[in-house]
Amino acid sequence: MTEVGRARRRKEDARLLTGRTQWTDNLRPPGTLHVAFLRSPMAHARITRVDVSGARGMTGVVAAFCGQDLAAEQGSLPCAWPVTEDIVIPDHPPMAVSEVRYVGEAVACVVATDRYLAADALEAIEVDYEPLPAVVDLEEALAPDSPKVHESGNQAYTMKVTSGDVDAAFRDAPIVIERTYHQQRLIPAAMEPRAVLASTDGDSYTVWTATQIPHVLRVMLALTTGIPEHKIRVIAPDVGGGFGSKLQVTAEEVLCLLLTRRLGRPVKWNESRSEGNLTVHHGRGQVQRVKLAADADGRIRGLRVELLADMGAYLMLLTPGVPLLGASMFNAIYKMDAYEFGCTGVFTTKMPTDAYRGAGRPEATFGIERIMDELAAELKADPLEVRRRNWIRHEEFPYTTISGLTYDSGNYEAATDKAMALFGYDKLRAEQADRRDRGDPVQLGIGVSTYTEMCGLAPSRLLKEARYAAGGWEHGAVRMLPTGKVEVITGTSPHGQGHVTAWSQIAADALGVPFDDITVIHGDTAIAHKGMDTYGSRSLVIGGVAVLQACEKVREKARKLAAHVLECAPDDLEFAGGAFTVRGTDARATIQELAFAAFTAHDLPDGVEARLDSEATYDPDNYSFPHGTHLCAVEVDTETGLTRIRSYVAVDDVGKVVNPLIVEGQVHGGIAQGIGQALFEEAVYDADGNLLTSTLADYLLPSAADLPDFVTDRTETPATGNPLGAKGVGEAGCIASTPAVVNAVVDALRPHGIHDVAMPCTPERVWRALEGARS
Repeated sequence: MTEVGRARRRKEDARLLTGRTQWTDNLRPPGTLHVAFLRSPMAHARITRVDVSGARGMTGVVAAFCGQDLAAEQGSLPCAWPVTEDIVIPDHPPMAVSEVRYVGEAVACVVATDRYLAADALEAIEVDYEPLPAVVDLEEALAPDSPKVHESGNQAYTMKVTSGDVDAAFRDAPIVIERTYHQQRLIPAAMEPRAVLASTDGDSYTVWTATQIPHVLRVMLALTTGIPEHKIRVIAPDVGGGFGSKLQVTAEEVLCLLLTRRLGRPVKWNESRSEGNLTVHHGRGQVQRVKLAADADGRIRGLRVELLADMGAYLMLLTPGVPLLGASMFNAIYKMDAYEFGCTGVFTTKMPTDAYRGAGRPEATFGIERIMDELAAELKADPLEVRRRNWIRHEEFPYTTISGLTYDSGNYEAATDKAMALFGYDKLRAEQADRRDRGDPVQLGIGVSTYTEMCGLAPSRLLKEARYAAGGWEHGAVRMLPTGKVEVITGTSPHGQGHVTAWSQIAADALGVPFDDITVIHGDTAIAHKGMDTYGSRSLVIGGVAVLQACEKVREKARKLAAHVLECAPDDLEFAGGAFTVRGTDARATIQELAFAAFTAHDLPDGVEARLDSEATYDPDNYSFPHGTHLCAVEVDTETGLTRIRSYVAVDDVGKVVNPLIVEGQVHGGIAQGIGQALFEEAVYDADGNLLTSTLADYLLPSAADLPDFVTDRTETPATGNPLGAKGVGEAGCIASTPAVVNAVVDALRPHGIHDVAMPCTPERVWRALEGARS
């Protein structure tokens, strides 16, 4: 049995689930000190005085610093995506020096022998602030008389791209629909809060951190602090979830490194959950104005999209580029004559936004899938039928879209047909009609989302065109040990995705060695010395391919040695089941035997090294484009506004599947997060810039009890752009599910004259929408 395609239980789960593992919080080298940060209670203010002397005199306190103490060495946190030539990138000191611009920004710190002593000593620090006006609303922030977040103003950048004659597409169009949608801010809630530990031996530095990007972080720490890169080692131990929230160079990582350099001792920081709600970068945060023109039969003529994107107070690592990742996705799976996309990045006095699961693609999918339902309502047609009239047919692939991307493969018809059958679509529509006719107070709504996404953040040449500061390649290496065991070293850095298992399956098939004879090493820049890390559903389609290519190089090295051992020409050898066989004979040598022969080096042919180890760096030619159809049925109580998800079906096409169990888990988790945005989650600020949802008592996350059983299935059209045929799955569920759920809620309410409910669709908001319609 081949390993690729097999539903293997994850190797890593036994130790992760039983706690026999290594989190950053577990680590405590001798002499470790603990740091706590004093954070601004004001959204916008000048700092007129900071006095840390009271803290310095307290028992157990080793040091205390304010931003001015560190101003000369702390640099500015990096933004790696300057999306336009004239973008405004303000200085972003890890610790505020003269001005604070969001609640939670660090203004001072205490380093003590105990975590709780450090936290207690914060109360002895005195800070005087001169209040400045908060800037919270995106549209008001762009008004000429708005208070300024930065001296340069509140506009970070503007961008517009156009394809086709948009004015002609809208001119005299029989149907023109315009809607405004709001993407509320979301607060990532990874299972493991952030943690950082920095230490030094006097010459070099080691940083353990709960991060998705150890390699990127190492480069950025060197550039920010001036410490030479070869003197910094970054280790991401087991990391308990990220979803983009740990795709960041954080103030705490920089400050812990600087503090250990100053004090010569290990310095550690652990985040509390409420501290995380304030200071982990937020996701989403957009106002979307979407305008669609169509013929009388529903064929799309043109699409206009105008975004206001909330940057927050500063531009963090990827902040300005996140909304632009949706620029090529608003057209989704649909054909049209013309398309225009515009985006304005807006500074506010709130926590900066950045990548959160899907990063720009969920927002775009929401906008187009919501307005496709509005088009169907205008036509009084079935939403799936209207989509069928417009989508790219399977025989048209590869297809270059109106936004310029070339989709390599897909079959939207097959995924939709399978989803409809599993869902019982026609039967549910009949039940819906019956409930409406009877005036049932609990109405049935059916939501549709036919999505695609671009994932595998690459290739490097396209990232250059997008002005992204890094590449999109990935690195993999394979070490054949003398005893026949295998070590795979990957530049990707997992935080729950199952890389150890999937990479073992790939290597097992490629080398013909047992699955259990393979170990996978990751997350340490001193061992896995090259990599671009994990985000954007890139790990398998880029990192997995790099591992496959390294395995192929091992095989070719082994072929030369096998030809020498078996006394034949290399072309006379066949490789299968982990062994080279001389064609037409029984003479054979296993790759594990050849690894030992290379180790002994007793009889190597000229030009053959005493090792089979190999490495590869893979940079793809294109993105990958998974797709699928998600269907959701909800019951909405029109007397109370309560919404209950009755059934949910997801049929995704993620290309070639390496491990079905992992795929199913990724889809389940993504759907849960998408439902969270649709029905539960919202970061709420008041007019003064105070975060009102700073704890999990206020920020509502869905639990297992709030979610339905998901019915998941797949179709499979392999990607043509990579040797594995894989397309990526990590963000699919999150991208597709939010519009499916909201479309279902609106579908239930449409007979009452309601065509939108702002997310999250809480019972109160649904009830208020109904009351407004009744009055």
